[in-house]
Amino acid sequence: MKDFDIIVYGASGFTGRLVAEYLSRQYKDDGSLKWAPKWAMAGRSEEKLAAVRDEIGAPASTPLVVADAADAASLKAVAERAKCVISTVGPFQLYGEPLVAACVEAGTDYVDLCGEPNWMRAMIDKYDANASGARIVFSCGFDSIPFDLGVWFNQQECRKAFGAPAREIRGLVRAMKGTFSGGTAASIQATMAAAFKDPSVIELLKSPFALTPGFSGADQPSMSKPRNDEALGTWLAPFIMATINTKNVHRSNFLTGHPYGKDFRYSEMVMTGPGEKGEQTANAIASDNSLMGEDAPKPGEGPSKEVRETGFYDVLFIGETANGDVMRTHCKGDKDPGYGSTSKMIAESAICLVRDATGPGGVLTPAAAMAPALVKRLEANAGLKFGRE
Repeated sequence: MKDFDIIVYGASGFTGRLVAEYLSRQYKDDGSLKWAPKWAMAGRSEEKLAAVRDEIGAPASTPLVVADAADAASLKAVAERAKCVISTVGPFQLYGEPLVAACVEAGTDYVDLCGEPNWMRAMIDKYDANASGARIVFSCGFDSIPFDLGVWFNQQECRKAFGAPAREIRGLVRAMKGTFSGGTAASIQATMAAAFKDPSVIELLKSPFALTPGFSGADQPSMSKPRNDEALGTWLAPFIMATINTKNVHRSNFLTGHPYGKDFRYSEMVMTGPGEKGEQTANAIASDNSLMGEDAPKPGEGPSKEVRETGFYDVLFIGETANGDVMRTHCKGDKDPGYGSTSKMIAESAICLVRDATGPGGVLTPAAAMAPALVKRLEANAGLKFGRE
């Protein structure tokens, strides 16, 4: 018998604190809910955990669990006590594997915010076939839930309307206000450092099928340079999250038996508007290296509550079937992507695994592990909207 439904590991960090605050407020056990998760906060310092618990207004009875990535026994205890562990402690290629290994050994579900494909592929190779019932689900934040589930949703609508899947889908960031997290910046920097040491990492980063061992599909659209899309009437710029999102979308297709087709094509870019101004914006985005520089946000740092609350995003998905039928759908979020929305998405992902999803173990994606239940849960609780245009 597990002590907890969920343990939030890294709860004293910036994003972990937001996850704990969301669970405390959204699932306040005041007798009005049919079900509320039993959850605990975990981290290296009990003193820091207690301070965060008090600052976010969580009940004084909220359990605190001391655990450290460098202490295997403490991670084993976390995994054994929880049905699902939420990890917000990155970069995952530096700190992540011991907790994944503990969850695999204990048969405990695991969700994180990882967008590091080199580490994810290593974990797939090592644990996918030996997960002992544990569902290890990476990328349960802005990378890659709106995109992975956005593609899944578009495909469902294509089948309903046209009786066939989309052979190609374009993900287009139509609007976004907010900041990327310090964890995202640290992950990018750690991945670049790994690539510098090991050239094979570069090839993995370039491949859309890096997370589908043994399978390579059709040639994929180029997304690396700004271009003018005359049909849409807008310039398009490279999207920094496309490197991980496209890989997760192809893994979802791979894990579920290729319902999108083995020749499925997927791309992601940012819409910057028409004319000279759109071109200038697209070029500015393409040359922006701020997440890799010294001024990038640091793990543990983040925007003010006002910035988080006033952020949003709107992603358009244009699917086209082999017969030329076109389906336009969207995924919209009501908070800034890197923090406000991400903290809600990962919390609901953990609850979905505990309450709704019944699939087998393995190293999975959000869509492969939890669709359609997670779509319903995110719409009901986390401020996301999936819809047809």
